[in-house]
Amino acid sequence: MAKVAASEGLTPKAMEVGGGESCDKESSEGVRLKKELGLTNGVAIIVGVIVGSGIFVSPNLALKHAGSKGMALIVWVLSGFLSMIGALCYAELGTMIPKSGGDYAYIGEAFGALPSFLYLWVALLILVPTGNAITALTFAQNILKPLWPECEPPIDAVRLIAAVVTCLLTAINCFNVKWVTRVQDTFTAAKMLALLVTFFASLWYLFSGHTENLQYMMKGTNINPGNVAIAFYTGLFSYSGWNYLNFVTEELKEPYRNLPRAICISMPVVTLVYTLTNVAYFAVLTNDEILSTEAVAVTFSKKILGVMSWIMPLFVALCTFGSLNGAIYASSRLFFVGARNGHLPLAISMIDIRRLTPVPSLIFMCLVTLVLLLSPNIESLIVYVTAVEAMFTLSSVSGLLWMRYKRPKASRPIKVNLALPLTFLVICTFLVLFSCFINPVEVGIGIAFIAFGVPVYCVFIKWQNKPKLMQILCNSFNLFCSKMFLSLPEDSKDL
Repeated sequence: MAKVAASEGLTPKAMEVGGGESCDKESSEGVRLKKELGLTNGVAIIVGVIVGSGIFVSPNLALKHAGSKGMALIVWVLSGFLSMIGALCYAELGTMIPKSGGDYAYIGEAFGALPSFLYLWVALLILVPTGNAITALTFAQNILKPLWPECEPPIDAVRLIAAVVTCLLTAINCFNVKWVTRVQDTFTAAKMLALLVTFFASLWYLFSGHTENLQYMMKGTNINPGNVAIAFYTGLFSYSGWNYLNFVTEELKEPYRNLPRAICISMPVVTLVYTLTNVAYFAVLTNDEILSTEAVAVTFSKKILGVMSWIMPLFVALCTFGSLNGAIYASSRLFFVGARNGHLPLAISMIDIRRLTPVPSLIFMCLVTLVLLLSPNIESLIVYVTAVEAMFTLSSVSGLLWMRYKRPKASRPIKVNLALPLTFLVICTFLVLFSCFINPVEVGIGIAFIAFGVPVYCVFIKWQNKPKLMQILCNSFNLFCSKMFLSLPEDSKDL
């Protein structure tokens, strides 16, 4: 693993790539990621990552478990409110611990190496690549929909397009950070426009006298705690990504000012846009129409836009493309930081000496995402991912409360009212517990996968006297990646 390879002298100063003078001027000045993100970029990352596949995949799932349009709308609003509370808690954590890595850094600071490794373990193999796979599949389904207007596109074609867009965005992220931010800013603006078009189209429909779908909004409401919890899960899945800016804190200009500002601008905007979009869906479509399709936006467009209905799949594709781009950019930094701390192979913490991007981390994440594109069931993936992610979000917020007790005098540029983390903790705890009764298999698999990370940690991280063969294999792998991608570990003198 990383510690073994580092002890063998694989450092920016001691190692040559390709011999002699092949290292560029950047490496002599220090190989590290640059601070290139401003406030606008930060807002674009948060909004761009959040507004992706969820708003197009989750509405029928939220209605299915909530039972009525009124209850589903309440779930969407409260999910946004709960996400806002969580984001404010992360603003305190992010300014108190100004390190990239998000939850990984906060859990490690509060509870130590093993809990932070368990988060990294689950994020590496499940949370991040699964979220990316869902977004890529949603993009592919919608970009192909105009070619198969009367039926679902072939699953193999969907997977192929999803794989292509994943590889394309990974290549852009590898090549140039400025390209990534330009793509993110452009597509974030486009997706906001697309969702506003949806809302105004529904207003035209309502003013034409079609108000029947907004009558009896609470009819059929399901008050079973387990079903309400799953409805919230589907809503929270659509808001997931509000903590992604915390993954790249070290690349954010003036993080103490821009991190909380970006959060406070982004979350109300997303909550408002999501609420208006769901009102639009509910005004135009009946319950049966929403429940009978996974592509709610496409069904909406067919009913209201007529011959222009092809434009909605294009809007969805724009949204998911930008969301996937932001997720790839931010999450690659999580694995980069984990490897830099010795919890993953050193190769994943290397930086391309010419472009100053974490190429090995990006490529590794791309490979794992491509494997998960084969999954056939989106609903179970959503429940599975959100349940596991909620457990670690609880850990991070618990860490905030723990550090308030253990380190009361620590510098906190942002300090939220104690009621916010307590409220977030209580609500999320109930959601996790109630969901166990409705989807025990998914939650059980998530817990088992977390537990399996403990022996992995003991063998690969904690065990000091590793077999000579393991050390040789690790060093050879790290050296191969360094030469293959012309990459070096980050220069510690610049940290």
